[in-house]
Amino acid sequence: MSSLKDYAAVTAAYWGFTLTDGALRMLVLLHFHRLGYSPIDIVVLFLLYEGMGVVTNFLGGWIGSRYGLRITLFAGLGCQILALLMLSQLDPGWVVLVSVAYVMAAQALSGIAKDLTKMSSKSSVKLVVAAGDQGGLFRWVAVLTGSKNALKGVGFLLGGVMLQAIGFAWSLLAMAGGLSLVLLAALWLVRADLGRAKEKVTARDLFSKSREINLLSAARVFLFASRDVWFVVGVPIFLYDQAGWTFGEVGGFMAVWVIGYGIVQATAPKMLGDGSATRAPGLVKIWGLALMVLPALIALPFLPAAMDLVSSRTGWMPPANFGVMVLVGGLLIFGVVFALNSSLHSYLIVAYSDADKIALNVGFYYMANAIGRFGGTLLSGVIYQFAGLPGALLASSCLLALAVAVTFALPRETREAGTLAQAGTE
Repeated sequence: MSSLKDYAAVTAAYWGFTLTDGALRMLVLLHFHRLGYSPIDIVVLFLLYEGMGVVTNFLGGWIGSRYGLRITLFAGLGCQILALLMLSQLDPGWVVLVSVAYVMAAQALSGIAKDLTKMSSKSSVKLVVAAGDQGGLFRWVAVLTGSKNALKGVGFLLGGVMLQAIGFAWSLLAMAGGLSLVLLAALWLVRADLGRAKEKVTARDLFSKSREINLLSAARVFLFASRDVWFVVGVPIFLYDQAGWTFGEVGGFMAVWVIGYGIVQATAPKMLGDGSATRAPGLVKIWGLALMVLPALIALPFLPAAMDLVSSRTGWMPPANFGVMVLVGGLLIFGVVFALNSSLHSYLIVAYSDADKIALNVGFYYMANAIGRFGGTLLSGVIYQFAGLPGALLASSCLLALAVAVTFALPRETREAGTLAQAGTE
């Protein structure tokens, strides 16, 4: 029962953090685009946010296993509060180089915060599920991941609305105040030894992983790069610049996408059917192939040669807003299929991990996630500036092809976590 209470407290704190994380992403993106920053300039602001996740997940798993998840949770919340306060003091009169360096430093803190809190919450779920209960573990992981993404979507909407209503600085100060209350509550509710390994954790444990965990981590790099290559810059800036949407409308669409994505994640075990936990390695290949073709199809209305071919063969002339309609509808479908893939990945990494050192494996896995997001973020600005939205969408399909290729090396069925942990050390 105490583990369940600790898990609930950690998860509630993670939810509070997630609202600020989503809002901050939208605030920075739209605020600096309004100031005239180019897509590449905006991407630079996010690079340290994603890049620090690589280091944070790698070392955070070791810290969590050695000292407990309480430490990593509190450190994450504290870093986010500091980052919000720093950004609220940004002076529009500063020269561009100083502003960029200052925002990158604050974003680096926020990146550390995100991955410390995420690793704490996703590791703690292993501690409340009975050993061998694969179906139960899948359901718990799905609910946690889905609820997090739904709240991040609410944060996107919150960021767009707050920017329009009270401005950049006041939005940041309001979020810092709210998150401070979350931190105070967590200090009181979370016990000290949650997630601490019973045996001493050595530097060798940071690298000693099973084959399955290494494969999943590699696939995760390409999976999340495939999303962020259009998600970070391409779609929001396209909707604002080319489709004429307002800040609130852009934030609202991104919110709907992420909230829907989160709802699908939370209900993935039911959508995939009975026995989906044991069939997860096979399902991740099937749904990965389905996901791979979607971005390329969405890109077709933005390719003049493709549309000219359709018109010449059928005589049909698409309406002026056809591309935007396909983009919005196609991305909603993409969100559903991506959520199923992500849920299967998130379940498998926990299922393949031993409970005693879950933080190490989850940290390693989300280090791979951070590498993918870093690469996707960098590509999003570069590709959008030189090849536009269709270039970003086609790049997404290519990255997904690599992710699917890696998952085909996974075994056909899951095994007990203890067996996998032993296999990883032999």
